[in-house]
Amino acid sequence: MEELAWQRPSLCADSSNCPEVAVTGDTVYIRSSLLPSATAQLTVTEWRDLLAGVRNGEFDV
Repeated sequence: MEELAWQRPSLCADSSNCPEVAVTGDTVYIRSSLLPSATAQLTVTEWRDLLAGVRNGEFDV
């Protein structure tokens, strides 16, 4: 895998437990800063659907 430019939310800048995202072309990679070797790979459409679900509270417990 190519070297990815990982980004994290600005609210997590100094934390060690944050989601991180890297985007390349039509692929979005996500991982946890606690386990950076485990990544998930999504299409841009899947990423948009995931964000919409989070915003709409679909994953609230």
